[in-house]
Amino acid sequence: MATFTKREGKKGASWRAQIRRQGVPIQTRTFAKRSDAQAWAREIEGMMDKRTFVPLGDAENTTLHTALGRYLIEVTPHKKGAKQETARIDLLQRMKLSEFTLTRLRSADIASWRDDLVSMGKAPTTIRNMTTIISQVYETAKYEWGMEGLHNPVKGVPMPKHRPGRDRRLVDDEEDRLLKACEESRSHWLKPITIIALETGMRLGEILSLKRTNIDYKVAVAHLPDTKNNTARDVPLSTRAIEALQAAPASTDKEGRAFPITTHSFEHHFKKARQSAGIENLRFHDLRHEATSRLFERGLDIMEVGHITGHKTLDMLRRYTHLKASDLAKKLG
Repeated sequence: MATFTKREGKKGASWRAQIRRQGVPIQTRTFAKRSDAQAWAREIEGMMDKRTFVPLGDAENTTLHTALGRYLIEVTPHKKGAKQETARIDLLQRMKLSEFTLTRLRSADIASWRDDLVSMGKAPTTIRNMTTIISQVYETAKYEWGMEGLHNPVKGVPMPKHRPGRDRRLVDDEEDRLLKACEESRSHWLKPITIIALETGMRLGEILSLKRTNIDYKVAVAHLPDTKNNTARDVPLSTRAIEALQAAPASTDKEGRAFPITTHSFEHHFKKARQSAGIENLRFHDLRHEATSRLFERGLDIMEVGHITGHKTLDMLRRYTHLKASDLAKKLG
């Protein structure tokens, strides 16, 4: 049986609804209107009658901000992208959305927050990544933190569509100009890393983590024990890639890395080289596009290219592959 108690406060009157039933923890919630309190009580008692009610426990008093903080401590450190997720959680905790308790946050609130981010010019990928974190927090709270009856408000809320993938490829003499600028750079690692990216399609992180002991020159293969996809991969090396590796300055890195340079430092020098070469709108990751397209143009099939680049699906390969129509026309005759 539910009881309703009127309470006076600085912000006006409120109504506290309380439900007591044998075998179930006391359920209490406060509302601005008595009618809302009664409606809530009917809903909860109805679920109790049908034996579908699951106590939410701490969820009613836990804000999204607090849950994000706990998730950051208990879950995030075990992820490969912990650094990036930490930055996203920090951003989420500074948003008004994080003030909601886990039980009060609705799908409509998520949708409104999404629209606000879109209007602010946030990229669809950024919005999707932050929304994924919120969803994971709810799933963790539900299945690991004892909040079994918690509803995930993210489910069913449409997310912004991905923007069209970049189709930037090197044109005319851009490769020669870029490599010349890399050779003149203060960083001795710039040119060999750029050549390896063009020859193998390896990601920057994969190249920078490559160890000398994982390079087998006899069979021309570089072994990557840990990749973005959490799977090991063997990358075949072309003659040009091997020459670039062997021409690179000897590394004295304690961890045995072939290229002892940080991501930040490399990106800084690459940007300066690109500007020196007079090349616009080119990112290092575009070289992965270029390399993948070249592998197809050499006649390799989808399975072969996917094995080299680490792409798991045809759709993923399509995102990074932009074949030249003029070259395809030559094949048609």
